[in-house]
Amino acid sequence: MASEISRREFIVKAGVAAMALPALSFIGSAGLVSVPGMKVGYASITWGGNDVQAIKDISSLDYKGIQLRSTILKEYGEKPDGLLELLKTHKLELCMFSSGNANINTGNDQAVIDQHLNNARFIKRLGGQMLQVTNSSRPKEGAPSTADLQSYGRLLNEIGKRTLDLGVQTVYHNHMHQLGETPEEVEMIMENCDEKYVNLLLDIAHYQQGEGNPEAAIKQYKSRIKALHLKDVRQTPEAGTKAYKFVELGQGEVNLPKVLAALQEIKFKGWGIIELDAVPDKDKTPLECAKISHAYLKSKGVKV
Repeated sequence: MASEISRREFIVKAGVAAMALPALSFIGSAGLVSVPGMKVGYASITWGGNDVQAIKDISSLDYKGIQLRSTILKEYGEKPDGLLELLKTHKLELCMFSSGNANINTGNDQAVIDQHLNNARFIKRLGGQMLQVTNSSRPKEGAPSTADLQSYGRLLNEIGKRTLDLGVQTVYHNHMHQLGETPEEVEMIMENCDEKYVNLLLDIAHYQQGEGNPEAAIKQYKSRIKALHLKDVRQTPEAGTKAYKFVELGQGEVNLPKVLAALQEIKFKGWGIIELDAVPDKDKTPLECAKISHAYLKSKGVKV
């Protein structure tokens, strides 16, 4: 009888253990939120204008693309072929080009449009396909008017029409302290430009800092997000009530697993570009910061 009970207990325990195995396996992979259609790039802004070093460092970590800024035009504006050769040598695509501001109420919209058209021609020579536009015309006090947001959307639309003729897609980058700081402002801007001509580069950290929900934005704009800035932010109350700084991925307050899960849900296919405006701690180098973000994405199952 004792032997029979022992055998019965063994079978029950073994069955319970077997039932638990799939659950354990699930728990072990619960943090993995791979986004198969996303290619990962890195923005050169962290290197403070030393773009050649940025290209070398970003390539050394096997990122697939690089976002360059219009500051590179000073050295390579007249010799794009030299820059293209440098990118090819380091096996990097130009995944995004920061074309600078498009401001309303300048009195000369055509000059603004021409600036970005010239940049689009430069991008085309480099094999790039996307041009990022921001602005710097937010009122010093109070929120921007509906009229200004509508006007900005229309200006973006005109830029987008012209760049698309060259085979370059214009994308709007939401940004703190600019038109499009809050979710409501972003929505107004996007409503006033045609999806064919203007798409969205969603900066998840700026969006959160503007009191938005990044994963909700990913779902809201799923048909218009052609790229996004994978970015993290941390509040710094010691520097002031509303002070903050951008930090490496996983070092701040953006819920990155939820962001990745939302991208997975919408089957995102595009560039996820890690952006860090500057090294957050003086004892780090841009390369060290890039390694931290690289390790974070890898830990979440994202292929870099």
